[in-house]
Amino acid sequence: MAYVAQEAGADAISLVNTFLAMAIDAETRRPRIANVTAGLSGPAIKPIALRMVYDAAHAVKIPVIGMGGISTPADVVEFMLAGASAVQVGTVSYFDPVATETLVEGLTEYCREHRIERLSDLTGGMLTD
Repeated sequence: MAYVAQEAGADAISLVNTFLAMAIDAETRRPRIANVTAGLSGPAIKPIALRMVYDAAHAVKIPVIGMGGISTPADVVEFMLAGASAVQVGTVSYFDPVATETLVEGLTEYCREHRIERLSDLTGGMLTD
């Protein structure tokens, strides 16, 4: 799908967001959610999001914007190593209103500690050996 978006003229792609999910109460045998299904987001979807960003980044030449479970500076680094050129945060903002500032500070420190001069040097830098 990422390749199709690129071929249709997209300048970049962003992925992923919320996944449709559900929860059932085993005692009552009823859905735990009034609408039966609802969106699952945040840290629970991060492994799926990382894999999808990795796959997309290897399928297209346009920038990939990663999202899905980013709540720590290490999460940002992981998404970039998987191939993201940029990231977006969402759910973390609900429980930490200054999450963006915290992530920038932590990412700056990570780059200092690892002697990374440009953040873009992380993009696609995952080692597979």
